[in-house]
Amino acid sequence: MDHPTESGAQVRVTFTTQEEDIQLDESKRQLLVPADIRRYGLSRILNSESMLDTNSIPFDFLVNGSFLRGSLEEYLNANGLSLETNITLQYVRSLIPPTYEASFEHDDWVSAVDVLSATSPAGRWSGDNFQRGQDRILSASYDGLLRIWDASGNVIGTSPSGSHGGHTASIKAAKFLSSTQIASAGMDRTVRVWKYTESGESYERRGELKPTLELYGHTSSIDSLEVDGASKRILTASADGSIGFWTTSKASAPEVSDSSLLPGAHTSKRRKLATSVTAAQRGPLALMNIHNAPATAAVFDPRDRTVAYSVSQDHTVKTIDLTTSSVVSTFTTSHALLSLAALPRSSASAPLLACGTSARHITLVDPRTSTAATSVMTLRGHANKVASLAANPENEYSLVSGSHDGTCRIWDLRSVRPATKDEGGMGSVSEPVYVIDRESQQGKKKKSSVTGDGCKVFSVVWDQLGIFSGGEDKKVQINKGRGVNAE
Repeated sequence: MDHPTESGAQVRVTFTTQEEDIQLDESKRQLLVPADIRRYGLSRILNSESMLDTNSIPFDFLVNGSFLRGSLEEYLNANGLSLETNITLQYVRSLIPPTYEASFEHDDWVSAVDVLSATSPAGRWSGDNFQRGQDRILSASYDGLLRIWDASGNVIGTSPSGSHGGHTASIKAAKFLSSTQIASAGMDRTVRVWKYTESGESYERRGELKPTLELYGHTSSIDSLEVDGASKRILTASADGSIGFWTTSKASAPEVSDSSLLPGAHTSKRRKLATSVTAAQRGPLALMNIHNAPATAAVFDPRDRTVAYSVSQDHTVKTIDLTTSSVVSTFTTSHALLSLAALPRSSASAPLLACGTSARHITLVDPRTSTAATSVMTLRGHANKVASLAANPENEYSLVSGSHDGTCRIWDLRSVRPATKDEGGMGSVSEPVYVIDRESQQGKKKKSSVTGDGCKVFSVVWDQLGIFSGGEDKKVQINKGRGVNAE
């Protein structure tokens, strides 16, 4: 039953936050505010000189785990509460609504995308060698080629074909190691390390990708690749069920056996291939056969690079000690796992692991818990497989996912609700804050009843430059936040 309010009615609120740099003094945390106030008005109060005295930081407000989307009065009415109720408002920096910026056209599906900027890991690893304003986008395609783009959408460099030292089949993963080094892997079962150089004036820059190292050991397609530029180490996940651990240093990388170059091939074929190879060939530091089905992703621990995590279609999440190449723990889920992101937590020694599933949702796992424990949270909203995940570079509470349903979705882990009976009745559930559709599909009539058919998203990365995603529509799409909707 609605509770009508008198003109000028007020509600007492208590402001709280988990963000240390925007804490209010104890004396300012309780306040009487108009009952009809909304998010924008509350944000203005917080930014005022008498409160935080900040430069207009846009805030969102959580009430009992859900974002406030109307007025306080509407919230009270909807929940059968009176005006005397003291409402606790958790304030957080707003996630900026993503706006379509541009698309970069390709000749074939875009399987992977990465960004080099002043704030990206590869940009930081480059140190003084990286110049601000020289932001670069890396894309990998099913046509077997890597492309380097500037922020304006110009192709600066393209990798050579298979006959000139490039990949001989579709590329599935690629990352910047630094501003001058790139790693890629794919369906030809190899990891390739490239030296990248640029020349020419700023308005006509030209880039060159030169293969310097070929890494062999996997016996099937390599579908995921993660790098640590500081240690020059690479992690791979392969359809052969194994996790590879590699170094980009020719001197410290093991020699590769002849049988690893082309497993099952005749000696004459291997010799013929070797005559056209221009890069050094090496083997893995470790090749860990730890999954009973295709391994789909592996990542380093954000704080401890001697620890890694992997997921597989065998439904498991594994914690790996890279110094001993051994599995420390195994967490079993209910579905095949297809993607993985490690979300750093300032309050915990281990990250929160976000695992994309074949069942259209994202499972959040705490790797410190026992193998019998349930997941921490479930993120629901996608209508097809979750193929890629990336953490927000600016806070530890949000992430973006890319799915075969043709969308990317932004999540805020502070917005949660208890699971319903239909959802299993256990744990917490979160739903997306924003949905990013493929611009290529705007105004087009659906050709298939399969959700996302023709526009599946295969890869997504979140950088301060924006959210970059690549997919079946043969495009890298860029979405940026330009402002916050006023209410």
